[in-house]
Formats: sequence, structure tokens, C-alpha cells
Amino acid sequence: MIGRPLDLDAVQAFIRIAELGSFTRAAEAMRTTQSAVSLKLKRLEERLGCRLVERTPRYVELSVQGAAFLAHARELLEVHDRAFTIFAGARQRLTIGISDHVAGPELPALIARMNAQDPKLLIEIRIGSSGDLLQGYDRREFDAVIVRLHAGRSDGEILAEEKFGWYAAPGWQHRAGESLPVATMPEPCGVRVLAGQILDEAGVPWTEVFVGGGVAAVSAAVMAGLGIAALARRMLPFGAVDVGPKLGLPDLPRLPIILHSRVKENRPRDALAALSAAFRSAVRD
Repeated sequence: MIGRPLDLDAVQAFIRIAELGSFTRAAEAMRTTQSAVSLKLKRLEERLGCRLVERTPRYVELSVQGAAFLAHARELLEVHDRAFTIFAGARQRLTIGISDHVAGPELPALIARMNAQDPKLLIEIRIGSSGDLLQGYDRREFDAVIVRLHAGRSDGEILAEEKFGWYAAPGWQHRAGESLPVATMPEPCGVRVLAGQILDEAGVPWTEVFVGGGVAAVSAAVMAGLGIAALARRMLPFGAVDVGPKLGLPDLPRLPIILHSRVKENRPRDALAALSAAFRSAVRD
């Protein structure tokens, strides 16, 4: 006898814990509290008669039974979602702008996580500078934007903060007596402006040797040996080294990743919450 059906909210909580490796991040993705997520999991484990997740003060991982149940849990939610599509009308669209200084190598995985949250949601993502994206957001071209802190604005929700450093190619040497060669993105890039201000305040002579249309172009110039760049560790090309301490350069601050959103409908809001939680996870890890 099968007995009473499984609680789909509890199944979803289990999937989020498995995907994000954290009760806190699962709660963020589901827009609820950590205690509520823990309670959902406890009830699911009691219903199934086994422990699905092993918890320690330092990590969260699936038990043998949890790993075996995960694929079935995902299939259960997929069938549930397909059942609802029978009554669904036109696909909802969610348009998001993401700063080039924020969208790192994890972006494909983050998009996949949003799609897993709601496969029927039409997601449109555009990459650009924080300044341009915020202007587009104010013109209502975007439902939400994820950007770096921008001068003159105090609105938005801080998702995470990450450390920046001065990075160069391995073996790169600064020639004594010459201005510091710096690769940047074009204005109105906030990181570009901040890096220049910090160097000026520290009395470090510098010159702009390369302007790239995105972080990938700036990183390529760095690895080509043209100079250094202010970058987040998460965005680095393989092999880049922090030359700030060696050159005695001023420290760069931790810069926030900020979400601006006017999304109110449940489905797009849930997908955006999943993306926000994934960004927090990527930065913390």
C-alpha cells in the first residue's frame, strides 16, 4: 500500500538543498526561512522512513538513500509542472540584465538552475555594463538587473560581496620608472572608475594601455602581458596572479553584487530567487 502522497513543497526543498549544498541557500531560493526548509525535509524523511541528507557543522551532503531519491524527486516535480502546462496560456517572459563584471564562468550553470526552477518560463538575459543596464532598467527595458554598486544609487538588494585584486599574467614584470599599465573596460564601468580613483589617491602613476568591450577581452589583454587589471578572483583566466602585494599597490575593496527588481508575479519571482541564491553560492564558494 502506497499511503498518503508526498508533499511536493518538501520534495522541492530537498532538491534545492541537494543542488545548493546548503539549507540557508535553499531557503533563499525558495523565499522562506532555514527553519521552514529544515522542517519540510524532516517531514519528507519521516514520510519515506530514511535520512536523505547528512548534516554536519561544516557541510551538507546526500545520504546513499538521498542520492538515489534525487532523480525520482526531480522527475516527480517535472511531471507535476507538465500537468499544469495543460492550462497555461502564453509563456511568461523574464528579462534580466547582468553586469559583465558579475556574469562569470558559472553563468551556464546558473541559467540551467533557473530553467530547472521553471522550464516553461521564457528567460531573456542581456550582458552589459552596470551603468548601461541600470539606465535600461529605469526605462523599464528589464524586469530585473544584477549589477555592481553604482555611484549615486542606494536602492537594490545586496546579494553578495566579493574581493577584487590587481591581476597580471604569470611572469609579467613592471618596468621600473614607467607608469603602471592598466587594462580596463570603457566608461561608464564602475570598476574602471573605482580602480583609477584608488590608484590616484595612492599616488601611483598609471596609464590605460587597453580598453576591452567586456571582462573576457580585458582578461585576454592581461594574459597577453599588456598590463594589469582590477578583477574579481571568480572572473580570472587560468594562471593569472595577484601582483598587488608585490608592487605595493593599494588594496581594492570588496564590491557588492546588487539586484534591482520589479518582478512581482510568482513564477518569474521564484526563478529570480533561484538565480539570486545561485549567485550567492557562486561568490561564497
